[in-house]
Amino acid sequence: MQYQFTKYSTIASLVTSLFALPNFAVAADKIIKIDGSSTVYPITEAVAEEFQKSTKTKVTVGISGTGGGFKKFCRGETDVQNASRPILQKEIDACKEAGVQFIELPVAYDALTVVINPSNDFAKKMTTAELKKLWEPAAQGKVKTWNQVNPAWPNTPVKLFGPGADSGTFDYFTEAIVGKAKSSRGDFTASEDDNVLVKGVVGDKGGLAYFGYAYYEENQDKLTAVSIVDKPGKPGVLPSKATIEDGTYQPLARPIFIYVNATAAAFKPEVKAFVNYYLENSKPLIEEVKYVALPAKEQKAVITHWKALKPGTGFGGKPEVGVKIEELLTRIK
Repeated sequence: MQYQFTKYSTIASLVTSLFALPNFAVAADKIIKIDGSSTVYPITEAVAEEFQKSTKTKVTVGISGTGGGFKKFCRGETDVQNASRPILQKEIDACKEAGVQFIELPVAYDALTVVINPSNDFAKKMTTAELKKLWEPAAQGKVKTWNQVNPAWPNTPVKLFGPGADSGTFDYFTEAIVGKAKSSRGDFTASEDDNVLVKGVVGDKGGLAYFGYAYYEENQDKLTAVSIVDKPGKPGVLPSKATIEDGTYQPLARPIFIYVNATAAAFKPEVKAFVNYYLENSKPLIEEVKYVALPAKEQKAVITHWKALKPGTGFGGKPEVGVKIEELLTRIK
């Protein structure tokens, strides 16, 4: 029997008819292909391990970075995309050109964490203005020592480490701190592997890096997290489960996502089963890998959104700082 999308008013109605047919159990010979963000990887990998144990369905999880992963996803090469920032307009266009519809699902909260070498006792608290002065494009080749950022700090060489240009973490940090996504100095050590960034800061007294909170948690005995001052006169705030949940860790707290190929959700029962499992069972796994699970009300809204199989994005093709998940989901019509 042939199924055409034109016969159904929504993807949801297609799935209802498709799954009414017999023999649509998850098959052991099926493979679910996932790629994308290194930040979201620990969560998805943990979910994939548990899902594989219970279903015997193979799940592969790659780490191409959010941007690199979207290139594959929008070519239809993967079923699920890990993303540490929302899909960009150029990626929306690429997906549209290839006929790939997607379902956008926030899965957890993360906090971009700025870290320094433990021997650095002067930059334990930084303003967003100081971070901008350090990372903006105008700093390239010019801001080379800590006292150029703040005259009260010593004349110690700065050594910067950060994610590469394909990283959603790079996009979000530059949007939040510099004011424009991908706007950054280029003379820093870049890597999509957060462990490389950790090692870089550990090995240099003047080192500074930023990456997801989970990687800081894993290495907090080797690193010092910087307290962030969002606005003049406000106290510095350290990243933590509490400050992420209550919204005080700004502007570096963010939701992280998976994107599901809508056609795979409709025609591949193993993909539908995997996403169901992800949304219903990931909370303890999210906490185990040191991310912040969505509050119950937000998680319920995400599950409802998934069950409706509404394709599209709640963003306008660009990163957005400070968005609330329930508001985000209502934008997708």
